Amino acid sequence: MSLETPEKIRSLQRKLYCKAKAEPAFRLYILYDKICRADILLRAYTLARANAGAPGVDGMTFGQIEAAGVDAWLAGLHEDLVAKIYQSDPVRRVMIPKPGGGERPLGIPPIRDRVVQAAAKIVLEPIFEADFEDGAYGYRPRRSAIDAVKETHRLLCRGYTDVVDAALSKYFDTIPHADLLRSVARRVLDRKVLRLIKLWLQVPVEERDGDGKRHMSGGKSNTRGTPQGGVASPLLSVIYMNRFLKHWRLTGRGEVFHAHVISYADDFVILSRGHADEALAWTRAVMTKIGLTLNEAKTSVKSVVAVGLAVKPVGKPDAANPHVRFDERGRETGQCHRARPRLYRSKARSAMFW
Repeated sequence: MSLETPEKIRSLQRKLYCKAKAEPAFRLYILYDKICRADILLRAYTLARANAGAPGVDGMTFGQIEAAGVDAWLAGLHEDLVAKIYQSDPVRRVMIPKPGGGERPLGIPPIRDRVVQAAAKIVLEPIFEADFEDGAYGYRPRRSAIDAVKETHRLLCRGYTDVVDAALSKYFDTIPHADLLRSVARRVLDRKVLRLIKLWLQVPVEERDGDGKRHMSGGKSNTRGTPQGGVASPLLSVIYMNRFLKHWRLTGRGEVFHAHVISYADDFVILSRGHADEALAWTRAVMTKIGLTLNEAKTSVKSVVAVGLAVKPVGKPDAANPHVRFDERGRETGQCHRARPRLYRSKARSAMFW
């Protein structure tokens, strides 16, 4: 199966993007039929298959689906969606180690749910791409953490050296469902699509203890969080983070604080000229209002200077503060030798990539 997007689907995405970009207040009422399209479901299956991954709670594997026939399996899924009897199954929670120690919960949906989520993402992503702020880099097509680091370095070289280095606390686990759905509904008012998203947000979570005993949590009583591991979760997380970034722009914080925001997933930096403390205080208050919390242990104010591809704290001896290199998410990873000075002059990327 080719990973290249078929032209018919690319054409649909292009039309959705252009419509949303041309009319920022326009809302779409009929999208569910596009998610149900046979060619989009096949494309979604191809993407899910390429990502592989472990089975969900039903134990179904790609090998089993292909042995029985992909076309028949997709036809059954299409019928359930059209008949509006599709229901999401519980996600299987596993714990994966974090690079700095500790563990992060990962929810593994069954393949059936991964495919429907991927189909929804194919249709919804171009609509919301038209709205995302330029400073958002996480989980977006043709943008990467390296792009975020390059833009950060460019701004440092331009003198924005008073920096708020911030992270959100348990971001994926604390996104308020009601507010997130309202953010989606500012663009998409198809009730059947909103129902799908609500199903995925309120999906039960299955865990097994050391003795193999099954424990269930989440479900309809859950009002916060989007499961890490779900195909739609990254897009939903960017949609909600965009509330903060848009509020920053509309309230003129960039001019007030002489600052720019660069975000990647639940991490972000505010690069300012002399107003980092004020920017942090404002940000903390706004995050509280939208139901999020800064991770205070990972949030700090720094004064830095750009040194080639590295960053160094200001005002302390070099021996005690060696140059710092960024990892792929823009986090400090330790010592490095001074890189040859290089000023990135990357132009702003266009979001129109279809």
